[in-house]
Amino acid sequence: MSEAASAQAVRATIGDSEFDRDTAVTRRAPGVYDVDLSPGWTIISAVNGGYLLAVLGRALADALPHDDPFTISAHYLTASQPGPAVVRTDVVRTGRTLSTGQASLFQYDDEGREVERIRVLASYGDLGALPDDVRTTATPLAIPPMEHCFGPEDGPAPIDGSSAITERLMLKLDPSTLGWALGAPSGKGEMRAWFGLADGRDADPISLLLAVDALPPTAFEIGLSGWVPTVELTVHVRCRPAPGPLRVSITTRNLAGGFLEEDAEVWDSADRLVAQSRQLARVRLG
Repeated sequence: MSEAASAQAVRATIGDSEFDRDTAVTRRAPGVYDVDLSPGWTIISAVNGGYLLAVLGRALADALPHDDPFTISAHYLTASQPGPAVVRTDVVRTGRTLSTGQASLFQYDDEGREVERIRVLASYGDLGALPDDVRTTATPLAIPPMEHCFGPEDGPAPIDGSSAITERLMLKLDPSTLGWALGAPSGKGEMRAWFGLADGRDADPISLLLAVDALPPTAFEIGLSGWVPTVELTVHVRCRPAPGPLRVSITTRNLAGGFLEEDAEVWDSADRLVAQSRQLARVRLG
């Protein structure tokens, strides 16, 4: 039995999982939170942007009178490093159905100066209070059965420390988006996968902030390699996900001037579109 399968046999719960512990924030003063960014959510030395957004999302859930992110937009200003950080929040407006706040994450550089890493503006509400009426032309994501898809464990062993985040995820990629891993990228900016947390914890609104940014970059299937740092990421959370694995689709239609967009859709086991996102990212050409 694989490590991920063993962890899923135990199944962590929402509120008691590695993801919850690693995104936890400690209130130091009103609107000020201490956090320790875990090295477990890195690729090489880069802290994953979705993980960082989940950390800021937790701080805002505590600072605002509503618990659930409806829309959250982040600008990634400087590269975050594993280790201590401070999140400062500010309540912009509160209402009966929506509250809006902003948050920034800070760390110290080698000379002891405080550096802002990320700045976020978000609106929160109560997803459980939304009406059930759905009118959409979106169709549930079609992807081969999980047993016909492939994960990191099916490829060569990674270099130690190069992909810590993959040990914490259950990722099973659609074979039609895996040409890059075989040295034959399709040229299409598409990535599709089954997604979950390796310890079996079900998804919730905060973990959806991770899900939209956890797949390999679409740039790989376009034929590029290397780090694809996020410049800006906006996530819309549409409803609370049902238990079970998620299906995630990410597409890119336009790479120009060294920047590309990634549009993500996240579908739950009940065939509901539970989250959407768009990000702008840089790529290294040549």
